[in-house]
Amino acid sequence: MVKSRGVTLTIFAILFALLALSNFIKPFSHDPGTTFIFLGGKMSGAANFILAWMFGILIAAYAYGIWAMRKFALPIAYFYLPWVIVNTILFGIRNGGGMQPSVAIAIGSIAIGIGVPLAALIMLRRRQAELA
Repeated sequence: MVKSRGVTLTIFAILFALLALSNFIKPFSHDPGTTFIFLGGKMSGAANFILAWMFGILIAAYAYGIWAMRKFALPIAYFYLPWVIVNTILFGIRNGGGMQPSVAIAIGSIAIGIGVPLAALIMLRRRQAELA
């Protein structure tokens, strides 16, 4: 029997679903600053569409896996956390010359951007036996 996912995993599932939705709509944005970031680079054109939708599907599957407490959520978590870290580092390296956010915004963005996937991975790993 699958146990309740709890409040925190429920919030994470909703956050990842919103992230997936964000990826799905990025190719349709008229704002040139709203693009999918792949290996630190801002995508455009067909690459933006394909990569945003591929990652949108992956993150939507992850959100569903957390929501439904499925075993396949854990391998996605193991993939996604290092991906976020690498993508964040490469984005900083490739785009360091432009306007920079304040230190507080930068630290907050990194803390949330890495903290949520890390916490989700830890929680899924601890509750691995409960995943169906």
